Amino acid sequence: MTTRLKTVLGLLLTAIMLFPVYWMLNVSLTRDQDMRKSPPDLFPAHPTLEGYRAVIDQQLPYLGTSLVIGLGTVALTVALAAPAGYALAKLRPRGGGILSFVLLAAQMIPGIIMAMGFYAIYLQLGLLQSVPGLIVADSTLAVPFAVLIFTAFMSGIPGELLQAAQVDGARALRTFWSVVLPMSRNSVVTVSLFAFLWSWSDFIFASTLAGGGAHEPITLGIYHYIGNNNQQWNAIMATAAVASLPATVILVLAQRYVAAGVTAGAVKD
Repeated sequence: MTTRLKTVLGLLLTAIMLFPVYWMLNVSLTRDQDMRKSPPDLFPAHPTLEGYRAVIDQQLPYLGTSLVIGLGTVALTVALAAPAGYALAKLRPRGGGILSFVLLAAQMIPGIIMAMGFYAIYLQLGLLQSVPGLIVADSTLAVPFAVLIFTAFMSGIPGELLQAAQVDGARALRTFWSVVLPMSRNSVVTVSLFAFLWSWSDFIFASTLAGGGAHEPITLGIYHYIGNNNQQWNAIMATAAVASLPATVILVLAQRYVAAGVTAGAVKD
């Protein structure tokens, strides 16, 4: 296969994969009266910003709530998973292999089952329809994956560095904070990105644990536009386009760190 043919094929596949994104932007600029045209317009014949005005007027509180939940999920995930990964990778606790298997199996539990369990617990604790409750729930999705990433990355840190820190009088906690964590920047960025994306796009936990409350994330904000007899598709797509921007920007900025963090531990010398 020639280089030119490969390029054309690559561009064609890229266009197919990106077409839903284009259609989202197209619909977000389409007037309500043009929404049901058959065949639909490939380009907005009479573009409008009504959908984006609805985002500014109605959706900013939901975006703010999602941002707080996302950042809180990142902080809690890194705070729990980084020490756990360090312990599994370097301290070799008894039963570490079993714990790693449990963390792997935990990622296979359907989210709706976990949501029902959280609902029963939060009902007793009074955490329903609260931001801290959603942060804890979303962290349960990210922590098992994060521990495995940290374990794989930290296993590749030379033991001589840790021994040198111990010779200088640093204990396990100081060694982790001053030596291991700074060297694990790529894995920290990788874990933070995935934790943020999971919490930002979560709908199951949000609808189960925060539906009808004063602090709802953007996934529920979009859902409010959908009714039995009315679907504001331009507002829906405009909100989806705006909600995609933070994740897209973060992914572009963190791309090289993510590539290094995901492949960490894949090759051993």
